[in-house]
Amino acid sequence: MVVASTPGTWDTGMSLDARIGLRLGTLDLDVSFEVGAGQVLALLGPNGAGKSTVLRAIAGLVPIEKGAITMDGLVLDDPSREVFVAPESRGVAMVFQDYLLFDHMSVSDNVAFGLRARGTRRKDARHRAATMLASVGLAHMADQPTRALSGGQAQRVALARALVTSPRVLLLDEPLAALDVDTRSMVRRDLRAHLAGFDGATILVTHDPVDAFALADQVVIIEDGSVTQSGTMSQVVQRPRSRYVAGLVGVNFLAGLVHGNVFTTAEGATIVGVDTSPGPATVTIRPQSVTVSTQAPESSSARNIWRGRLTDVNHMGERVRVSISDPITLTAEITAASYDELRLELGAEVFFSVKAMEVGIVPD
Repeated sequence: MVVASTPGTWDTGMSLDARIGLRLGTLDLDVSFEVGAGQVLALLGPNGAGKSTVLRAIAGLVPIEKGAITMDGLVLDDPSREVFVAPESRGVAMVFQDYLLFDHMSVSDNVAFGLRARGTRRKDARHRAATMLASVGLAHMADQPTRALSGGQAQRVALARALVTSPRVLLLDEPLAALDVDTRSMVRRDLRAHLAGFDGATILVTHDPVDAFALADQVVIIEDGSVTQSGTMSQVVQRPRSRYVAGLVGVNFLAGLVHGNVFTTAEGATIVGVDTSPGPATVTIRPQSVTVSTQAPESSSARNIWRGRLTDVNHMGERVRVSISDPITLTAEITAASYDELRLELGAEVFFSVKAMEVGIVPD
């Protein structure tokens, strides 16, 4: 194998093209995507799907076994051509989930570390580190030990350490996961501002759809090592293509067959929607589109009515999510006031109803 020391000169209009295939333990990873300069791509998926492994492959921490990783046509990793660019020569910076700051160094020396490792003189490295710390609002912490940092400050130091080397690709592995809820909102806002000023390509791994909505231009869903859906977060929300995605965005998801305008689940329950092509399909229903009542609905506009008992109740501030699982598994979202007015509780007998126009049927 040819181990290259540098991939060449980056183009400011570059794009990252990743076609990654490798086996790691029980994971069989086979994913492809592109991300351009100035764009943020979010990778979402369940634990063990391969998201962090994708970042490690792009960073050069694990070689791929098939496919290729290129930056504006410049090859970083291509086993078929026996090319592998060393991690330190890729122009790639990574922020790990636990930040990996060096406890024995000051904040300034942490930020300057990457520059020093590349041969930058100490004085110049410290000057650039000071400039970067000022840009993330931490100039006053430059000489402090890292143990003096809060969670949000540690995240900003890790980001500053990554950006100070002027990378062409920034990899963020669950950068907000270690933060509490209150801090996460503030840091998310700050991170969005910093990414808006970054002219390279950014790839963000997250479990939180809120992060994807707030930070990403495009999202790629990875399940069991494969891409199951991609697009904008709004597109994914409107037409989830798997049970995981539906659960992620809080949408009911059912698989079955369509004949005419009737969808039949594997359990034999039927749902009336609008006309669509016959054959295998999935149905999505927004919980907010489901009407809950304790008496059978009298309106003829509700083409779908199911009678069952509440199997789950989840209070969410001013909203409440309630579910039935027989004869169909379905979740509805109502106001807390409606929940109290209906005098609902776990096990209560209810009627769920949905208009045909609120049923999204997507042919497989």
